[in-house]
Amino acid sequence: MNNNIDLHELAKRESERVEWKENVADIGNVIKTIVAFANDYSNLGGGYVVCGAKEGKDVHGFQKLSYLGLTAKRMAEITGKVLTDCRSKVEPEIVPRVEELPVPDDDSKRILVFIVPATNHAHSYRSSKKDASTYYIRSGSNTIEARNGLLRQLLVRKQQIEPWDRRINPQSTFEQIDLIIFRDYLQEMGLWSSNKALEDYISDKEKLSDFTPPLAGKIGLEPTLRLKNFAILMFGKKPLDFFYGAYTIFSTYPGCDRSEPTGERQLITGTIVQQARRLIDLLNAESYTAFDKTTDTPNQVKYSSIALKEAVVNALVHRDYESDQPVRVTIFVDRIEIFSPGGLPIQVEIEKFKAGKATAYWKNQALNYLFNKLQLAQAEGQGIPTILKAMREEGCPEPIFEIAPESVTCILPAHPRHQILREIHEVETKIVLRNYTAATQCH
Repeated sequence: MNNNIDLHELAKRESERVEWKENVADIGNVIKTIVAFANDYSNLGGGYVVCGAKEGKDVHGFQKLSYLGLTAKRMAEITGKVLTDCRSKVEPEIVPRVEELPVPDDDSKRILVFIVPATNHAHSYRSSKKDASTYYIRSGSNTIEARNGLLRQLLVRKQQIEPWDRRINPQSTFEQIDLIIFRDYLQEMGLWSSNKALEDYISDKEKLSDFTPPLAGKIGLEPTLRLKNFAILMFGKKPLDFFYGAYTIFSTYPGCDRSEPTGERQLITGTIVQQARRLIDLLNAESYTAFDKTTDTPNQVKYSSIALKEAVVNALVHRDYESDQPVRVTIFVDRIEIFSPGGLPIQVEIEKFKAGKATAYWKNQALNYLFNKLQLAQAEGQGIPTILKAMREEGCPEPIFEIAPESVTCILPAHPRHQILREIHEVETKIVLRNYTAATQCH
């Protein structure tokens, strides 16, 4: 028996690292949590599964541990089943360390603790209730299935697959590169050399810089060079032929919601850079000035052009391109909504993200680097703080970030002066039309 484990100390640790199993009604749940700790998605170093105890609070709100304990027979049953299934039903197998702790004032029972270190592998578990193996991770104090984007991120972190932007696209060939666009962008980024042919840049060995991978690669023993995903998005003739969601819908509405027909709707395609520049031009047209000589700031723009640029570039560069959903930019009279497919990485705390204080995490590092070289993106981690600061400096309301499991939406409210002017215009229009009753009811 090892008394080095202090349950009171465990109770003070992050909830991601400790799972309390009071009765161990389902041994399969214990194994799922062990798999999640070994996968260590949040990079916390593993965790502990404590069986026969629970964490709670007393009547005064202070931390309290309840020790129920397990009989020797039940402990042997749980230990045997867990260790056996961790070898036979978990791939690759996991061997957690097992410790027994005494139950205060009850020598007939013990607390069982499985100590699970993080590993370099992505582990999956095939329970008797499932037809296929499933990957599990920790999300806060919960063990959840890693699906879709979460699973891809797990496999990337464990280096079982390349990050999406660095992967070789098996359907691509050299001919998909638009050589004119390629040359123009390289010159703009200061990466062009007149001593090299364009074709010399597109290889499985040559890099545009130390911070980007080669633009192409070979699959297995085949001799044909295939483009990386980021190369198709940045320099491809028709990125939409390869990535179904790689376009943007730009819509405008005459009111404050979608109840009226759109005033304008455009499908914006092309390289990711072409989309960004087109959207920036369209959004800048929305950032017009309202004049009021009676205030200290007579010239007041409706939106910060800096915030608009950062928001749309973030939506394009950091989106999930394995989703078939497009980026959506929607203009209302009182706000602009920018929808980006793909949720936040689990490592990013939502509240810190909204406050512009989250640690930087790049989904598509190669895209981010090249956008930075083109002066379309901020340096690492500065996008959200820049949006917040720019809106604040223009006197606009704080931006709103709606975070969903599969998307991030940035909402930029218009400056209040423009709302007032719009209401005045509505009143004047009704008066001109002699609709005096409606005019008096306007706010």
